[in-house]
Amino acid sequence: MRSDPAKTYPDPTGAALAARRSGIVWRPRALPAILFGAAVMLAAAPVAAQQAQQPVPQTSPAQAPPNAAPPAVPAAGSTPVATDARLGGDARHTRFVMQVDREVPFRVFALADPYRVIIDLPQIAFRLPDGAGRVGHGLVGAFRFGLIAVGKSRIVLDASSPVLIERAFVLPPENGQPARLAVDLVATDRATFMSEQDRLSNPRPPAGPSTDGAGNGGNAPRKKLIVVIDAGHGGGDPGAVARDGTREKDIVLGFARALRADLNGRGHYKVQMTRDEDVFLPLRERVAFARRNGASLFISVHADSLNSSSVRGATVYTLSERASDKEAAALATKENKSDIISGLDLVDEPDEVTDILIDLAQRETKNFSVRFAKHLVSAMSTGRMRLNHNPHRFAGFRVLKAPDVPSVLVELGYMSNSSDVREMSSERWRKRAAASIGAALDAYFATRMSGTGN
Repeated sequence: MRSDPAKTYPDPTGAALAARRSGIVWRPRALPAILFGAAVMLAAAPVAAQQAQQPVPQTSPAQAPPNAAPPAVPAAGSTPVATDARLGGDARHTRFVMQVDREVPFRVFALADPYRVIIDLPQIAFRLPDGAGRVGHGLVGAFRFGLIAVGKSRIVLDASSPVLIERAFVLPPENGQPARLAVDLVATDRATFMSEQDRLSNPRPPAGPSTDGAGNGGNAPRKKLIVVIDAGHGGGDPGAVARDGTREKDIVLGFARALRADLNGRGHYKVQMTRDEDVFLPLRERVAFARRNGASLFISVHADSLNSSSVRGATVYTLSERASDKEAAALATKENKSDIISGLDLVDEPDEVTDILIDLAQRETKNFSVRFAKHLVSAMSTGRMRLNHNPHRFAGFRVLKAPDVPSVLVELGYMSNSSDVREMSSERWRKRAAASIGAALDAYFATRMSGTGN
């Protein structure tokens, strides 16, 4: 897989490979929407609550499903500390972000009349800036926070209209950044809001990998998950060439078609291919294609080559931390703010809010990419695919840098090894390898949409 076929790259390390693939890219587009309504309140009675700096109205605890557990109470003397909270987005999509000094468990759900979103937490020490929550933004008119009982805290987001909880998650502390609790809200109408309340009050068991997590429920048609397959190279760029003349661009296109057939046969994926013929596409266009099509996952397919003919096996790459940091630094200035994160218009946001939202999106996408890579390595091993001795690596390939689309690059094997070339050219091997990747997708989306692993 060479960006410049005229050069040779004897160094097999991730850094050298990244240099070879100069150029595609977590775009937390609205990653398949996941509703986290873990409980629904049927009746709410206002009571008084105190917060260190201001009185905070309290809402009574949610009436939870039988298997729903409240957030765990931290051990004595270890109260988490919240240091900041912000709102970003617009009147269609709004994100609430709270910085905490550590990860915390939580429950989130919505209530009507008046419309509000409730976030239940263990006891939190709220050390937010003066006036935090008094001024709203987007779909949230204001927010309140405080202690509602010993060991229990609550945040109430006062919505200006009906909203759905698109997704909610906690990102762990990383690279000097605090943990962050994020809740994404999308505008809806009252009928849809009340229907969602009813669905959460009477949950139905999921029927396999979910779709966009938007809660279709019942027998409603399920929206298929969009997977973009990118066959590397093409046209005047043959990629690596084996000793017998076999070209990487042909190997990966044949495999991409086999993978598409396997995924289509599973019934819950809509597969798009960046190329389905022998044409060349710039790396940036491959990433842009995934974002335009609202991809839930991007899989770039390649085959490696080294000076040594003894190295064999498949390798899965995800974006390195260093590469993602560099990309983050340039995103806000290089890209139109209305298009950095799908679903959020950041044009009117202060730079500090934009930076926080971009960082959250990239960290969330990177985490999802790594989780899929782990499923992929496990499934390929189970499917008896030969793996490289270090099957999951990190590099700065351009095709992995979309800020809102979880992405992996799969090196099927080595064009410099005749046995690998023979296998990759075999229709039987392609079907078996495609089935392994299909099984990895099923496992990844099943855990992601069920909420486990989020």
